[in-house]
Amino acid sequence: MNPLSTYDFLIIGGGLFGAYSALYLAEKGYRSCILEKEAALFRKASIVNQARLHGGYHYPRSIATARMSDDHRERFTEDHKDFVNFEFEQYYAIEKYGSLTDAAQFERFCKYMNIRCERVMDHPLFDYSRLEALYLTTEYSFDPILIARHYVERLKTEPLIEVRMQQELLQAETEGDHWRVQVRDHSREETTEIQAPIVINATYAGSNAINRLFGGAEIELMHEISEMAFVAAPKIQHLGLTVMDGPFGSIMPYGKSGLLSVSSVAYTHHRVSYENLPNFPCQTPETGCRPGYLADCNPCIERPPSNYRKMLSQMGQYFSDEVEWQYFFSYFTIKSKLQASFIDDSRPTEISLLRENPHFYCIFAGKINSIYEIEKVV
Repeated sequence: MNPLSTYDFLIIGGGLFGAYSALYLAEKGYRSCILEKEAALFRKASIVNQARLHGGYHYPRSIATARMSDDHRERFTEDHKDFVNFEFEQYYAIEKYGSLTDAAQFERFCKYMNIRCERVMDHPLFDYSRLEALYLTTEYSFDPILIARHYVERLKTEPLIEVRMQQELLQAETEGDHWRVQVRDHSREETTEIQAPIVINATYAGSNAINRLFGGAEIELMHEISEMAFVAAPKIQHLGLTVMDGPFGSIMPYGKSGLLSVSSVAYTHHRVSYENLPNFPCQTPETGCRPGYLADCNPCIERPPSNYRKMLSQMGQYFSDEVEWQYFFSYFTIKSKLQASFIDDSRPTEISLLRENPHFYCIFAGKINSIYEIEKVV
């Protein structure tokens, strides 16, 4: 066993929320350690997403989520403007059949939220046969890869932050007013111990496994193995479309990459687990993945076959015949959300103090522009 390392904060999870938390604390003069399971930071949900900088439009059935999205949008955009794609037209559409929100409801919602919503009666690139209404909106796309590189470089140059890769938490116990945590370092095949008065759990899909380890309350979650497909379509390279509201989908620029991300409520999510820990039949000794210790889905031998053809078939029906697609690749990851979100599609950010003396916090957030919520509680 190596000597005990001591920090002001221990942060578990090397995605955007963990990285931002460490940098925010460093600005206040606190020394922290980030523990990341993978061999690199930003490997999972931080980059496997549609890169939508939410303006509130997406949640007409959850005013709270819409407000939170809009509250942080301007600050996130300003702080990350070098990594934001402002140069495209973003459209929202109401499906003619089966939508949970009709055109009048969407317009009232946008008026209430005071967000742009301009009805478009005719557009040469869209097929209106399946659309009740089409609206020009204002919404941008951030570039997850560029943002990840930016934060990795900031972490490297901050002397108050230590980042440790390939770490597995084995045990956590209280020792006076501190946590004493035993960690397996798989990069060196050795066990180490870390001491800190405050621990922040920023593992997203792994939240409940860490909460259990520290004796904190679990979050009522559901989990999905999800796919984001990436395509090129020159005719709509500078255009995005989200079809509301129910089992439909979205296509929009993936930051500044030149590719379009494609998602579908019906086809993006391959496998579902309704347990608090993500429990899937593909988790085997060969995959190195288990409910309490999740692996990266992308190199996994049990990764689901891609649904990109179904996604493109679904989204293609809203565009004119002149729009052609070329599929490039897909990213996979485990997405988690509150079980209660099934009712209203909400995506609240929850930052909870689950233990006191010593303190243990859990951040659970599904929207990237909610990173600033940590400032309210820590």
